[in-house]
Amino acid sequence: MSKWELAARLTGIGFFIGGSMVLGIWGGLWLDKTVNTSFFWIIGLLLGIIVAGWGVYRILRPFLNGKSDNNQNNGRDG
Repeated sequence: MSKWELAARLTGIGFFIGGSMVLGIWGGLWLDKTVNTSFFWIIGLLLGIIVAGWGVYRILRPFLNGKSDNNQNNGRDG
């Protein structure tokens, strides 16, 4: 994996977290407006945080396992 690809992947984490939370809050506010309540935005925020956590785990899983494109071919040449 090149340094630029790694930088792009790690930068994407921030956008993914922010986007997940904003979409969750936006959906909750829309539902609050539709149903005339004031608590769905909290549920939307919590769902956004859960989705963001899951997505960050999926993005970072190769790094947590100690695997990268450079390490996967070690010992298989031959």
